[in-house]
Amino acid sequence: MANTPSAIKRIRQTKSVTARNTAHVSGMRTAIKRFRAAVESGEGNVEELFKLAAKEIDSAATKGLIHKNKAARDKSRLAKLVK
Repeated sequence: MANTPSAIKRIRQTKSVTARNTAHVSGMRTAIKRFRAAVESGEGNVEELFKLAAKEIDSAATKGLIHKNKAARDKSRLAKLVK
């Protein structure tokens, strides 16, 4: 267990940052799933959902939640589905 006040504060900070990061990655995955579902069903505005998913992926990469190469790979795979 943490003994110093600074260590206790770091535990609190880590908990809140982890929750924020988890929520952001979860939102990215949800956007990707919505896009893939729209492509498979043929319903919905696929281009708009692609833009939203790409935006979420780029945002996660910018914040360091995923690697930039993973972001590029994911966006490339989604772009193939748009064609």
